[in-house]
Amino acid sequence: MMTYLNDTKSIINVASGFEPADMVITGGRIFNVFTGELLDGFSVAIKHGRIAYVGTDPENGIGPDTMVMDADGKTLIPGLIDGHTHMAWMNTPEEFLKLAMSGGTTTIITEIFEPCPVAGIAGILELLDAMQDQPVKIFATAPAMVSISQRTRGISAKDLDTLLLRPDVLGLGESYWQGVLQEPDIYLPQFEKTLAFRKTLEGHSAGANEKRLNAYAATGISSCHEPIKADEALDRLRLGMVVMVREGSVRRELEAISEIQTTGIDLRRMILVSDGISAVDLKKYGYMESIVQKAINLGFKPEDAIRMATLNVAEHFSLDGQIGAIAPGRYADILIIPNIKTIRPEIVISNGVIISQNGYALAKPRPHQFSQKSRTSVQLPRTFTSGDFAVTVSGGQSSRKIHLIEMVTDLVTREWIKEMPVIHQQLRADVSQDILKITAIDRAIVPGDLFTGFIRGFGLRSGAMAVSATWDSADIIVIGANDADMATAVNRLHELQGGVVVCENGKIRAELGLPIFGVISDLPVDTVAEAVEDITKTLTVMGVPHPDPIKTSATLTSAAIPFFKICEEGYVRMKDGATLGLFADKN
Repeated sequence: MMTYLNDTKSIINVASGFEPADMVITGGRIFNVFTGELLDGFSVAIKHGRIAYVGTDPENGIGPDTMVMDADGKTLIPGLIDGHTHMAWMNTPEEFLKLAMSGGTTTIITEIFEPCPVAGIAGILELLDAMQDQPVKIFATAPAMVSISQRTRGISAKDLDTLLLRPDVLGLGESYWQGVLQEPDIYLPQFEKTLAFRKTLEGHSAGANEKRLNAYAATGISSCHEPIKADEALDRLRLGMVVMVREGSVRRELEAISEIQTTGIDLRRMILVSDGISAVDLKKYGYMESIVQKAINLGFKPEDAIRMATLNVAEHFSLDGQIGAIAPGRYADILIIPNIKTIRPEIVISNGVIISQNGYALAKPRPHQFSQKSRTSVQLPRTFTSGDFAVTVSGGQSSRKIHLIEMVTDLVTREWIKEMPVIHQQLRADVSQDILKITAIDRAIVPGDLFTGFIRGFGLRSGAMAVSATWDSADIIVIGANDADMATAVNRLHELQGGVVVCENGKIRAELGLPIFGVISDLPVDTVAEAVEDITKTLTVMGVPHPDPIKTSATLTSAAIPFFKICEEGYVRMKDGATLGLFADKN
């Protein structure tokens, strides 16, 4: 980053023609995001990582040591911005950037709640440290921690102050509407503090009806990335929210929302985001460049699609004086592409440095050595046995009516009530009806505390799967067809200090260690991608029909996706926030 006083004096001199630039790009066609023009015959001069000059004098700024780049026949657009992602899920920032930065993404704005439930503010600060001084700019939003568990609910005022004082923290991260409206006394003080810092309140309003959406918007929430259809996007735009259109590994809604073009509305408050993208998808599809290209292919004007990943994002986060445009004073984040309709960067410039050429990275992300403390987040007090997962019924009943989680889709769940037979004083999984056991185990706050319920629709025919990288939670989730394999999976997860484990008949079938906070691997990004694919294929063979079983199981602890969830305290019904036990009858 520049020293403003000294560097700006030099930038002024370059713009005025009194001092040579570090780099000058000539001959290209510049897309001006402010006016929508394509400017021919303009040059760009760069000094100290910033743009000093954009004008018609091709010689301005050229000195004996200036790097001169001829972009004749090419188009220049601003570096792309991902305005909402979760870059710390499974990969370190260093490894994520190895795949992400070569395609033209020069700024990333990410949620950072992953370490919070198990490591608190110390874990968040360590993750932020790992994101600093990279070839691209990384900003974050503070975790609101709207959790279904009482133990991990809310971030303290002191910790929020610590984060909001940082220039790399742009606001308060996504705050799920149910928690905000059900418990305003917990969350509104966070909102008031964030607004006092003149920073944004990021939203999450999946499933909110008109009145609730209005109530939610009235709190000061500035955005939502949850619309899945054009009419839902329009509803939020009309209430003053910025709409973030997701096209990543969690959801892909760009095609459905592209129908909004037929309304003729102003698109300046629409943003393209990934909302998280896996190593597998990064390798297969690319990053923001592929999202912008898809928007163009779906009929969005190229100028609008590019703005939705540059200026619109920068304006939302009040960063438009620094990024999002090719204009004097902004960071020199520039892509050289074949033409306005083809988002295939031949040159990627970030902070005035060429970091990628023709898809090959020329810069290396900075490694970070995570602390030993970050590698001891799975604090289970004992070796688990099958008895830990037994559901015992006393009183001689032949059956009991219970609550279950039913999978509606690979992510959406609902409450289901079923009468289950009691066999030898126990309730058991029944794979013939696709009914499995599911247990949430606290791994950090009250280690070993657990709740066992049942789930229908996960598909596993035998064995068990355990995952520690659960959303908004300090819990391990283990799903199994039998108690012994559930114990084996959890014990192996403890040995790995976090990760994903699949076992069958007491043997490990597939695994991925995530030893950093229990959610991040220390392996190369390609190795992580291979392990995830192996886990997915293994679970498919074992009967799981869902395209991403890790994500499916990890989201079962989160209020982000409706409607019926689980934590170490019990089931949680998102409609009213009620925590429920296993039994639905009165016996």
